[in-house]
Amino acid sequence: MGDAPAPERTTARAPFAPWDRRDLPGMFDVAETARRVGNYKWAEMKLFEALGGWIATVPELDVKMRLGTHCYHHAWHAELWHKRLPELREMKPERLTQPANEAMVRFMDAMTEPEAPELTIEKLVGAYRVLIPRFIAAYTYHRNNTSEITDAPTIRSLTFILQDEIDDWRDGEMMLQSLISTEHDVERAAAHQARLEAIMVEAGGIAGPGTIGPTTVMNGGSPTTDSTTEGDA
Repeated sequence: MGDAPAPERTTARAPFAPWDRRDLPGMFDVAETARRVGNYKWAEMKLFEALGGWIATVPELDVKMRLGTHCYHHAWHAELWHKRLPELREMKPERLTQPANEAMVRFMDAMTEPEAPELTIEKLVGAYRVLIPRFIAAYTYHRNNTSEITDAPTIRSLTFILQDEIDDWRDGEMMLQSLISTEHDVERAAAHQARLEAIMVEAGGIAGPGTIGPTTVMNGGSPTTDSTTEGDA
């Protein structure tokens, strides 16, 4: 009496293990990811240049030392994004390394405008209370909304970079709190932050409007949502 034939498998295996609940599609197509990464690289390079330039002008030794460390962080971030660009699209990275829009250029010009040695507060406010928090928001949104399968290399870079950004933001806030000691200092910091925030809002964020999701605009007094999708860029 022969062995009974093995029963045929009647259900196809799932593409992922039962414990793997990642979604294949993300919010960004290749072109949109490349555009965002190019904007990230441009902004990281500009922050690297700003911090490096301030090292020579700030009189506080402790601030100099932290700026030197953070300067290296942002240079490395720009390098990571530079290496990611060729993997995303067959084109020169330099063509994608650009600001999101003209308002971002004006923001960087305004952030680096304070040069005098006595303007350490203004320098730190621009970097640590405006720009770096925007990096954290943009990178967090991107990491949470891209595909964990098809865009895993970008997620890996975002994870490393976000840790630096959060650590640097904490250091910068500690430095600012140690420098702001009078009502006049508070007014200086608040005025400079308000000026820079207004330009950043106009820019729409590190990667322009939609940096952290669909934008809401006022249309005749009523809020409307910009319907532009992330993959339309």
